[in-house]
Amino acid sequence: MATSCPIGFDAKALRKEVSEIYSRVATDPQSGFHFHRGPDYAARMLGYDRDRLAALPDRSTAAFAGVANPLSIDPVVEGQTVLDVGCGAGMDLLLAAQQVGRTGQAIGVDMTQAMLERMSESVEELGNLDVSLRSGDAEDLPVESGTVDAVISNGVLNLTTDKHRAFSEIFRVLKPGGRLLLGDIAVAEELSLGIRNDIDLWTS
Repeated sequence: MATSCPIGFDAKALRKEVSEIYSRVATDPQSGFHFHRGPDYAARMLGYDRDRLAALPDRSTAAFAGVANPLSIDPVVEGQTVLDVGCGAGMDLLLAAQQVGRTGQAIGVDMTQAMLERMSESVEELGNLDVSLRSGDAEDLPVESGTVDAVISNGVLNLTTDKHRAFSEIFRVLKPGGRLLLGDIAVAEELSLGIRNDIDLWTS
């Protein structure tokens, strides 16, 4: 199975298109997109707790566009440091921040400024959470090595152009014995070179 883009693939163009799409999700989550969004979808199809989602700011839950429920894989607990790779508007990150409490820390990394701004407003509204937001890419995480107890990621790593590098970055930042709680999209068969070279198919 391919874990990196074909030679000559325009990775910059892919990042730009992905960022533009998720900027639109951040600013207008009710607009027409090809993927599911929002808290009702998260609760009905992915098993999130409706009451916990209802207690979060709408600006973060409305722009949720994940594909799974990473925090259901294994709990994060008070005092831990959690990193959300591709945190978006921050629904998963806010849930994690509530679980680790003031004695822990929740770090969110995203390459889309509009998403980080939306998340920042939610953190300010909730208050009393130790959340650090950082602009960055999954392939070059702005996080110190060996400092994270758990990495969560939800529907993001499939869009990376070099998955070996993205996973290497995750393992770099994890403490010994740390955990990766991953929800993502996978295909059963290797895609053809033509498909892997088509940026529109990466984002549709």
